[in-house]
Amino acid sequence: MNLFSLARSHCMVGLSLLVAASLWQIDATRAAQGDVTEGQRRGAALRRPTPESERGRSQFLKSCAFCHGPEANGGAAGPNLLRSTVVRHDENGNLVGQVVREGRPEKGMPPIQLTSDQISDVAAFLRYRVAVSDGRSAPRPGADYSAAKLLVGNAAAGKAFFNGAGGCSACHSATGDLAGIAQKYPAVDLQTRFLYPTEPYLTATVTDSSGKHYAGKIRLQTNYEIALEDSDGWYRSWPLDNVKVEVKDPLLAHRKLLSQFTDSEMHDMLSYLETLK
Repeated sequence: MNLFSLARSHCMVGLSLLVAASLWQIDATRAAQGDVTEGQRRGAALRRPTPESERGRSQFLKSCAFCHGPEANGGAAGPNLLRSTVVRHDENGNLVGQVVREGRPEKGMPPIQLTSDQISDVAAFLRYRVAVSDGRSAPRPGADYSAAKLLVGNAAAGKAFFNGAGGCSACHSATGDLAGIAQKYPAVDLQTRFLYPTEPYLTATVTDSSGKHYAGKIRLQTNYEIALEDSDGWYRSWPLDNVKVEVKDPLLAHRKLLSQFTDSEMHDMLSYLETLK
């Protein structure tokens, strides 16, 4: 290497170090001044892989990548999961798990028998991929997203739907569990919560051949077996053909309603819920 090339190399290295130091100083200054929000810190943390997301990546490559692509952004037969509302509103596999276990036969997706831990890991991988994708795109609406852009429905029509065709009043009350809900959540979060309410686990009661009952959270349910975790933390499993199972899904009505909602009914419902202050 001649002297000119050596000097140029040293110059480039020095410039790289100077740029890196400058960027670090900018980040540090912003953090000190409070310009880096908690949401930005959380987003940065989500964009770092974890042991769970790495296990999930491995499982996804085995079970899902053939259709959805190795990075979950779509393949020859499956859609881009990074744009999926189910994936984006999932919490630790509660929504993803249902789709994985039940499949989408009408769309050509068969059920996939994964354990709860495997589903949780896959969900962690998808959460990581969404965070990475969003980090390269424009920011998503936050809690301060303009309510005027969301509250375009008719509150009176929403109330009529709540008490009538929607069947919401069978489980909820505007003066009971929903009283003041519009004060607890901004409109963008309220919309998410009524469209995609979350429960960590379904529950079930299993009756064995002797007539003994067992109740608890469903930790595994396939075409062949079911496993529960009872209130004491015991894990029990049975072949399905040896027991009777009664599944309790408190969100079943919500799941059915999601596929029946029209756009206007969704807007009307949100406008009505926003009046519950």
